[in-house]
Amino acid sequence: MSSSLDQLKASGTVVVSDSGDFESIDQYKPQDATTNPSLILAAAKKEGYQKLIDNAVEYAKKKGGSIDEQTENAMDQLLVNFGTAILKIIPGRVSTEVDARLSFDKEKTKAKARQLIALYAENGISKERVLIKIASTWEGIQAARELERDEQIHCNLTLLFGFGQAVACAEAGVTLISPFVGRILDWHKARPENKDKKFVGEEDPGVQSVQKIFNYYKQHGYRTIVMGASFRNTGEIIALSGVDFLTISPNLLEELKNSTTPVPKKLKAEDASAAPMPKVSYIDNEPEFRWELLKEQMAFEKLHEGIRKFAEDGQTLKDTLRKKLQA
Repeated sequence: MSSSLDQLKASGTVVVSDSGDFESIDQYKPQDATTNPSLILAAAKKEGYQKLIDNAVEYAKKKGGSIDEQTENAMDQLLVNFGTAILKIIPGRVSTEVDARLSFDKEKTKAKARQLIALYAENGISKERVLIKIASTWEGIQAARELERDEQIHCNLTLLFGFGQAVACAEAGVTLISPFVGRILDWHKARPENKDKKFVGEEDPGVQSVQKIFNYYKQHGYRTIVMGASFRNTGEIIALSGVDFLTISPNLLEELKNSTTPVPKKLKAEDASAAPMPKVSYIDNEPEFRWELLKEQMAFEKLHEGIRKFAEDGQTLKDTLRKKLQA
């Protein structure tokens, strides 16, 4: 019997590697790859990646400017160095994240996206092979809307936990969204009233969130790709077989590769209308978007927690680069 990983691919789901450690990616044959500041920070601590760091530092020194400007330039170059190396391994696209500190600034988010795309172009990488990752805040979604519409820069809207966020992203015409399955589960498991609940497979609230988004998108003809992310176990992955994309960490890819557990196709576009959902709109109504996000306590808390965590890891990486620049 074929492996669970091969069965997942056969279900129509595109498998994406969620890692900054590109040396581990090729064995799983993913189409795409995603990174974030936390993953890059973890990979950058390994000896094998020091050349990428040294290259970023040299690039920033040559550009000159204040130490703050050099640090920022080194950070951007490092992200692109990792992305470029990953693109030599995979046939598809890599996601590279905008600084989380810019999550509430539309214009600075757009400027950073352009800067990253320009750096990729310097490395001979077309913008068609890059997804710019932006947090699913009001400002982030509006930035992605304009980048997609006006500059054909494709975006991956990340840190997505709520249905309202997903609706606004689809209305904005973004290329792809990343609902964080495992972090939704984490929030529910931490609630005192859920201490005895198991949340297995399709009972998992993160799985249910992605199922709802997938069915809503297919019902209403949205072309935005739904890519489940941030998994805690293979059961969540198997329960979402058939969804557009899934981005999976190397340890879970290894489990799927070594397993022959059946992976029947669970999500099908043709079945999406079985439970009709009324169409709603948030993209041109900021107060309603913010109210919808605030009403969903889990989504509100996890979005802001995720932004803080990515910003902290990004700053740790910048501090490392700054020390090298000052050495």
